[in-house]
Amino acid sequence: MNRTPNINPDSNLDSNSNLHCKTVFVALACGQLERMAQFYGQVFGLEPAVQLPGVYAEFRLPGLRLGLFKPGAHNPEFAGLGDRPAGAMSLCVEVRNLEAAMAAIAAAYQQLQPNATVPTPMGNLVEASHGREVYAYDPEGNRIILHEGKEP
Repeated sequence: MNRTPNINPDSNLDSNSNLHCKTVFVALACGQLERMAQFYGQVFGLEPAVQLPGVYAEFRLPGLRLGLFKPGAHNPEFAGLGDRPAGAMSLCVEVRNLEAAMAAIAAAYQQLQPNATVPTPMGNLVEASHGREVYAYDPEGNRIILHEGKEP
């Protein structure tokens, strides 16, 4: 059986897909939903497209829908969310200007904690064969990989 995807350029659907996806998006469980919505709103310069206070916020960006949700008591897999170590999930964001993206992350932290003396949680800028990147972290420890590709 040939499992090579047969993708119609006029559709975002793989014709061999068993799921028949309409769209795929990222959803992050958040211990402090309002704080995370404020952080990502500042980073992206957007208000959430969908917002249910205390329950859900969604940002719609080119090529990405990012949902933030507050798990309920019926979600035991998220128990201890507030004190968990950084997640295994990475939000990879390709940017045009890496320094400007790093400044946007720092500004979002500054807005959350105006008097903070702790530096923004961000790694060192790395030059790689595919471009430049830096790891930053949101207020709940999820990794944000900021990537600036090399010009052809």
